[in-house]
Amino acid sequence: MAGVGIRRISAEDTVPLRHSVLWPNHPVSYVLLPEDDSGFHYGAFFPDATTPVAVISVFVDPLPQSSDSSPSPKIKCARFRKFACDPEHQGKGIGTALLQHAFDAAVREMSCEAIWCDARMSAAGWYERRGMRKFGDVFFKGDIKYVKMKREFVTTEP
Repeated sequence: MAGVGIRRISAEDTVPLRHSVLWPNHPVSYVLLPEDDSGFHYGAFFPDATTPVAVISVFVDPLPQSSDSSPSPKIKCARFRKFACDPEHQGKGIGTALLQHAFDAAVREMSCEAIWCDARMSAAGWYERRGMRKFGDVFFKGDIKYVKMKREFVTTEP
């Protein structure tokens, strides 16, 4: 992770990595989100690089209803989507740092009390090791199995 910086980027700057990592066998349009213009997008960069090695997009989005969807749906929640790390750089702490940055941004910049995502089942254990937990039923996007995951933020009163 040494030498990698994280900064806010445009939605357009996330697209190449989103596409190549998450859905390479689909057209680029498959990774575009209608809400991209309202999101907060972040990239992890090596020094002097112009393209990110990891990207994540964060949106204010209510927690979906589920039989076990506490916290209360009345609290303000963020949702991250299209989180991708170049496979050459996975396992080096870059994705963990970028995810933590998204958590921090959800609290600081978006005033959210929880964050959630649709996680590929193949990555669910990775998210659990970073403080998230599964909720709701397993579902599919195409032939890929997903589960919803969330993390609540502890806020301290002054």
